[in-house]
Amino acid sequence: MTAPMPIRVLLADDQTLVRASFAMLVASAGDMEVVAEAGTGRQAVDLARSARADLVVMDIRMPDLDGIEATRLIAADEDLAGVKVLVLTTYDTDEHIVDALRAGASGFLVKDIRPAELLDAIRTVAAGDSLLSPGPTSRLIARFLRAPDTLMSAVGGPDGLSERERQVLTLVARGFNNTEIAEALGLSPLTAKTHVSRIMGKLGARDRAQLVIVAYESGLVIPGAV
Repeated sequence: MTAPMPIRVLLADDQTLVRASFAMLVASAGDMEVVAEAGTGRQAVDLARSARADLVVMDIRMPDLDGIEATRLIAADEDLAGVKVLVLTTYDTDEHIVDALRAGASGFLVKDIRPAELLDAIRTVAAGDSLLSPGPTSRLIARFLRAPDTLMSAVGGPDGLSERERQVLTLVARGFNNTEIAEALGLSPLTAKTHVSRIMGKLGARDRAQLVIVAYESGLVIPGAV
């Protein structure tokens, strides 16, 4: 049986020591490898293409081009359609995480996470899931979501969803994975996954991160009520 290909990781951070630490950690995992390192957002965009990365661990605050704009360029490039972006944030002080999610990031991490959490996050996002912790998501959206440039101008709202689909969307917004959604609603994991896929199709959402934003922007989930 052929072993699966390792996850090809691009590390983008302007601090050399941070990149080196992350590179050592990723290299210690048998199912992933570092294919390139970028010190600026523009380098990250260029290297995502040339290094054929599967996933970019992207710092927000970088020179030349910040992580949000770099994420937006990667998400908008059809040649990079399969590349996932996992954003790093200082969390309590970073006011741009919602912008990063709107730009196309599939999730975010706090910079002081434990090593094992970073590796798990890379695997989660590379597999096509979003990494959105319920508490952090609620607080961040409560503070920064109500802006003129909303995602729902480009992605549909939940009005056309069935009651079950609205229940599933609510749980997605609260950070539940498919197994947890299935347990909460008495469904099989496959059925929960099918519901999520259908909701994404109906709303024209790219991934679960966009579903979270839609749920909050539409008022389906109230910030602070999670």
